[in-house]
Amino acid sequence: MKVFVILLFIFFSVSAVQGITMESIKSNLAATVKYLSHDIGERSYRDIDKLNKAADYIEGKFRFYGCTVKRQPFNYQGNIYYNIICEIKGSKESKDGILVVGAHYDTVIDTPGADDNASGVAGLLELARLTASKPLQRTVRFVAFTLEEPPIFMTKNMGSYIYAKSLKEEEIRVYGMISLEMLGYYSDRKNSQYYPFPIFKWFYPDKGNFIAFVGNISSRSFTMRVKKLFKSASAIPIESLNAVSIIPGVNFSDHWGFWEFGFPAFMITDTSFYRNPNYHAPGDTAETLDYDRMTELVIGLYKTLGSI
Repeated sequence: MKVFVILLFIFFSVSAVQGITMESIKSNLAATVKYLSHDIGERSYRDIDKLNKAADYIEGKFRFYGCTVKRQPFNYQGNIYYNIICEIKGSKESKDGILVVGAHYDTVIDTPGADDNASGVAGLLELARLTASKPLQRTVRFVAFTLEEPPIFMTKNMGSYIYAKSLKEEEIRVYGMISLEMLGYYSDRKNSQYYPFPIFKWFYPDKGNFIAFVGNISSRSFTMRVKKLFKSASAIPIESLNAVSIIPGVNFSDHWGFWEFGFPAFMITDTSFYRNPNYHAPGDTAETLDYDRMTELVIGLYKTLGSI
C-alpha cells in the first residue's frame, strides 16, 4: 500500500507540473529501444552508417525538445565518430559546476543492444525531454557517447574519454557525471542476482529487482548525495557501491573516462552481466526489458536531478 501511494504521488506531481504522463514516458522509452535495437540493430564501431543513423535519431530528438545541440566529431582508425551533446541551461548559475548525464549508443559486434545500451539512451532522451519542459536550477548536459564497447573499451579513444578531456581542457567545472548503463532488465526470481565475489551476498539482495549506483571511492560523496535524493523520489529499490576498480564491473562504463580527469562520476545500472543473461548476446532484444520499471526509474531520476 505504501509503495502504491508513493507511485501515485510521483505520477500526479510530475504529470500535474509537466503535463507529461507515465504512459507517455513508457511509450517513448519503448519506442527508442525498439528503434535502436530492432530498426537499426547492431551499432558496433565497424557499422559507421548505422552509428550515424543512431546519432541522427538522437540529435533529432534533442532538437525537437528544444535543446542546444552540438556534435563532437573525432577520428578513430580513419573514420569519424560523433558524441551528441544537448545542453539545457539552468535557472541559476551554479558555482560548483554543471551536471553531465551520459549514455553510450554503440553496441558490441553481433548484438542488437536493447539493454546495452539502447535502454540507457532511451532514459537519457526522456530525461532531456522532461528537463527541457521545465529547466532545472543547475545546467545539465545530456550526452550520447559513441565507442564505449570493445575493442575501444577502457582506452583514450572512447567517446566519453574524449568528451571528458575536452571539458578539462576548456576548464569547465563539473559538479558530477552520471552514466546511464543498462537500465531495463529486472527479475523478482530468487537467486537471479549475481556478484563478483560470494561475500557480496551477505550485504546485497539475491533478487535482481533493484537499480545500482556504482562508482569509485573518490566519487562516494556525490554518489551518496544522489542516492539519498533518489530514495526520497522513487519507490524503486536501490543499492550502491563505491569501491576500487579491482572489483570487476566498477569501472565498466563511460564514468571511467571522467575519473581519468578528476571528475566525480558513477553509473546507474541494472548490473548488466551480473543479472541479464542476454548481455553481449543476440538475445539482448527490446521485448526482454521491463518498461514499467524503466518508467519509474526515469521519473525518480528526473525528480532527483531537480534537487542536485
